[in-house]
Amino acid sequence: MSHLRVENLKVSYGSRVAIQDATFTVEQGELCVLVGPSGAGKSTILRAIAGYAPIERGDIYVGDTHVNTLPPQDRDIAMVFQQRALYPHMTVWENWAFPLEAVQRPKDEIRRRVAEIAEMLQMTPFLDRYPRQLSGGQQQRVAIGRALIRRPKAFLLDEPLSGLDAKLRIETRSYIKRLHGDLGVTMVYVTHDQIEAQAIGHKIVVLNNNLVQQVGTPDEIYNKPVNMFVAEFLGSPPINLIECTAATEGDRLRLSHGPHSWTLDPARSARIRERLKDGEVVLGVRPEDIRLHREPGEGRIPAEVYVTEPQGHEMIVDLSFEKLILRAKEDRERGLGESLKLNERVYLDFALPRCHVFDRVSRVCLS
Repeated sequence: MSHLRVENLKVSYGSRVAIQDATFTVEQGELCVLVGPSGAGKSTILRAIAGYAPIERGDIYVGDTHVNTLPPQDRDIAMVFQQRALYPHMTVWENWAFPLEAVQRPKDEIRRRVAEIAEMLQMTPFLDRYPRQLSGGQQQRVAIGRALIRRPKAFLLDEPLSGLDAKLRIETRSYIKRLHGDLGVTMVYVTHDQIEAQAIGHKIVVLNNNLVQQVGTPDEIYNKPVNMFVAEFLGSPPINLIECTAATEGDRLRLSHGPHSWTLDPARSARIRERLKDGEVVLGVRPEDIRLHREPGEGRIPAEVYVTEPQGHEMIVDLSFEKLILRAKEDRERGLGESLKLNERVYLDFALPRCHVFDRVSRVCLS
């Protein structure tokens, strides 16, 4: 039995549909990330699970309990908001003790559980400080600790790192992932950052236009996107998209863009032909699946170096091809990246088995 289930969820505010037909499960101890652009419905789902959004249709289960009609305080769910919402007039100790005092837990138990949380979050030296005396990362730990101290069945985080700078985001992201691994609690985590989603999630739910686009592991989402939106949204730099015309040649499918073409293997060609409505497709090529050469060769296409962007041990190379700009990712030590000059002629080939073929109209992945 899944620990948290969302089935055919619809939430509307007046005539505006905030989320439509959302369905996914979160297993016991799983860290599930809801990711998508602003306005996709991520926070709405989280608020519906917590009991703060009106459910027009669908069902939410926490364990075996159907919680649609339960008030928030009876769902045994803790939520960490984007703004952290700490009590400014209370110390760290008081912020953590308050949820237990509200349900009249014994004082000895409160002291013990506050001490446990403080040690777990490495906040013991700061128990007497007020939120204004803490850094942004420390304030986030206080917000997380206040939720954890209740020992809820599920733990919801609504863009908890959005107010932190880049370095602190990475540090706190790693801390949350480690904390989840140590505790084994069930978490649902909302973010608009696809890198963050892939870094911490056991399962990812991709949303766009108030609909769930795909549910899967980070590897499944990245390597087997169901449509062009998912393929474009996940990946940095984003996937390259080349409009092509598909034509059958024997048992193979040839994709052509202007004078250039790529031939797919028979098995993949057969799968695509079964779903292909017409010959208009889009070839999706990840930057890491483009290989650069200085010499022409069979299957290689010419391009010119448009700009280079050093990024640590990698070099991002923008290439002018026909009327497109393609982005390739090169290793600075083993590839050509370090020695490339602007406007230099190079030759490309693609790792075709890893590329994706999309229907140009429906945008669904055919391969």
